[in-house]
Formats: sequence, structure tokens, C-alpha cells
Amino acid sequence: MKSTGQQFQLSIPSSRKNITLVEKFFHTVNDSFKLPEERLHALLVSVTEAVNNGIIHGNKNDESKHVVVTCSKKGKTLTVKVHDEGKGFKPEDIANPLHEDNLLRTGGRGVFLMKAFMQSVTYNEQGNEVTLVMKL
Repeated sequence: MKSTGQQFQLSIPSSRKNITLVEKFFHTVNDSFKLPEERLHALLVSVTEAVNNGIIHGNKNDESKHVVVTCSKKGKTLTVKVHDEGKGFKPEDIANPLHEDNLLRTGGRGVFLMKAFMQSVTYNEQGNEVTLVMKL
């Protein structure tokens, strides 16, 4: 983990076993940010989903590729970027998890959850970096 002022960064190899490092990272970051427990929980759910997507869909579980999480706070805004080394995707191609054909699927709810917990969820043009914004 790197830290510069109010910005923190974590880079992990693309293995699902490393997802626990994300939770530890944000508990450490929260020593500085002092988020209430419910906001921290919402952040952890959202970022964990984004990192899992980067590991599984972006980097295809290739441990030679990394997912990088950058977190910064400016005023009452917390911004988290999750970047993978994959080819990217088009967010508009994601199936609606609330559609009746998708209700019983075991996956496909990560982006939905991120949008539910964050004030803003945007992607870079390539589709291999998501920016999550939480108002504090």
C-alpha cells in the first residue's frame, strides 16, 4: 500500500484469494478517513465487486496482471478508482439483473450493487477502469 497525503493505492495480483487484501486496505485507509460503519460497509461492498470484476472479467484470473485501487478524499467526496489490465468492456452491454430472465442467475449483480451504494459509477473509454464516488 502506498499513501500520499489523502490518497492511498493498493496493487494486487489477479487472484480471487487477494480480495481479502482489499478489505484490510480500506480498514487501514479508514483510520484516516473516519467513515461511519455503514458508509464503510457500502464502500467495501462496492469496491470488492469492482475488484472482483477486474480480476475475473478484466484480467481473466491472470496473476501476472494486477488490479490497482486508488482512493482519495477531497472535502466531503471520496473517490475510488479500480483499474485492471484487461481489454475493457462496454457498460451498456451489462444485462439488467432485475429482468425476469436474470433473477435466478448467480452472478451479474456487481455493477447494480455499485450503483446502489455509490453516488456515481463511471468508466473510462476503454472500460477497464471504474470510478466510484461517495459523498460523505
